Amino acid sequence: MANPQIIKTQVGIVGGGPAGLMLSHLLAKSGIENIVVEKRDHETIRHTHRAGILEAGSVKMLTDTDVNGRVLTEGMEHEGIDLRFNGESHRLNFPELVGATVTLYAQNEVFVDLAAARERDGGDVRYSVTDTEILDMTTDTPKIRFTDAEGNPFEVHCDILVGADGSQGICKWAIPQEHRTDNFIEYPFAWFGILTEAPKSSDELIYANSPHGFALISQRSDTVQRMYFQADPNEDASKWTEDQIWDELQKRVDGPDGFQLKRGPIFEQMILKFRSYVCEPMRYGNLFLAGDAGHTVPPTGAKGLNLAFADVKVLFEAIDSYYANKSKDLLDGYSETALRRVWKAQNFSYWMTNMLHTRKDANPFETKRALGELQTVVGSRYGQQYLAESYTGWPHS
Repeated sequence: MANPQIIKTQVGIVGGGPAGLMLSHLLAKSGIENIVVEKRDHETIRHTHRAGILEAGSVKMLTDTDVNGRVLTEGMEHEGIDLRFNGESHRLNFPELVGATVTLYAQNEVFVDLAAARERDGGDVRYSVTDTEILDMTTDTPKIRFTDAEGNPFEVHCDILVGADGSQGICKWAIPQEHRTDNFIEYPFAWFGILTEAPKSSDELIYANSPHGFALISQRSDTVQRMYFQADPNEDASKWTEDQIWDELQKRVDGPDGFQLKRGPIFEQMILKFRSYVCEPMRYGNLFLAGDAGHTVPPTGAKGLNLAFADVKVLFEAIDSYYANKSKDLLDGYSETALRRVWKAQNFSYWMTNMLHTRKDANPFETKRALGELQTVVGSRYGQQYLAESYTGWPHS
């Protein structure tokens, strides 16, 4: 095997999804050299359809740093959500409650924008790499080994190593077990998700609690919609007919108001399993974790990508301070700072998930208690404000 070609840079980033590319973009704008390596090819990431609710802070990160303005022209700004239970909808008006909005903009579109910005600015992003390893994390020169798309071996020597390679990546598992704590819980349900060619059933998201289980009525564009309903994690999505899917979704939003979903051909159906996970600490030596590499949340609270961007902002400021002032104070405080927001988001996502979903083994007391909790939220301005503040996002550190 040929000796690897050595590349020296300041920051090496494993993972070229939105978190890794956003960090790379911010570092480059500050004059800090960096390299990104990503095992997937550009087109695979581009066509991996994932929903996205962006907090105002995440939108600001895209627009204020000269990524581009597509999030403003193609994203859909939402001023609230509907909580629907007992067959009735209760709208939460975010601007009235907390003076904020959110924007519906798919995660793969965020990736497209960031990838284009890195290419425009001459960023060094290596897609389709294989055999990735990280080494020497506790030394002053951590390293990334990989083989590029043409089969050439490389070794990146850097000052700071960032793991932004997602929940299934290699970076967090490279931290010795005795130096990390894996906090996680499994949920006894999953989401059955569809994409359908249909008009919007609602202009904003509907979070529905019903005796039949949870449903989320979301959007993607004027002609394509995304919807989910609570399902068993072992469900086989391919066995469901379109009529069965639509009937299942409809009975979870049925109510005295006669609300009806607008149906159309379903062109994608899948089971989305989820769990809550946090790696503590989010640092080992000169390895720093960001985004799903360090934590995952159930999608109910719409926190995943927003948490990743919040990590990136904290980590960028720490790295920038290190190179500008030769101070490691912010780097040393990165994990603690990031984890404060992570655990707030975990609490909110856990709360939303358990309040809205119906457990198969729930007894009548538990079911009615959850309805009482929903009624408490919508019946109190303070309850509405807590949900609205958490959903639209706390100020970035």
